[in-house]
Amino acid sequence: MSGKRNVKELISAQDIAQKIEILAHEIQKDAPQDLLVIAVLKGSFMFAADLLRSLHNIGMEPQAEFIHISSYGAGTVSTGRLNILKDIDSPVEGRDIVLVDDILESGRTLAFAKDLFMARGAKSVKLCVLLEKPGHRAVQITADYVGFQCPDLFVVGYGMDVAHSYRQLPFVGYVETEN
Repeated sequence: MSGKRNVKELISAQDIAQKIEILAHEIQKDAPQDLLVIAVLKGSFMFAADLLRSLHNIGMEPQAEFIHISSYGAGTVSTGRLNILKDIDSPVEGRDIVLVDDILESGRTLAFAKDLFMARGAKSVKLCVLLEKPGHRAVQITADYVGFQCPDLFVVGYGMDVAHSYRQLPFVGYVETEN
């Protein structure tokens, strides 16, 4: 991207916080046993942290893990090739897992991770995403818990980035480029 970048707010911090409380209650309603929440790094780290705190606040005691699967590199378009850069340390056999990611777009990353943990013996693997872009699926997959439908924009903020910038924003926005 060239030129000056301006970030326009798309989803406010307050709306995100309210939606996370709703998602936590949806997860609780499904009564997972021996729950392991696995955050897909890097983009989901803020969402996962807030979701874990919300689960705690309603009386749940999930364990947390992190997996780093990359398909983007430094660009804004997925390469389609997945690499595990950091795997989890905890056993998953017989456990209920909630995979947490920032955005469900092509579905490749979450399908790969879900298949990986089911193959390792997880009792169940459910998907929780902050954002969903349903028109961009490359594989058949649906999220069990969805925060917001996302328009066809490249979004940043609340953990999501472009070339490692804008992760710190407390809201979800999109980048406007002025040339």
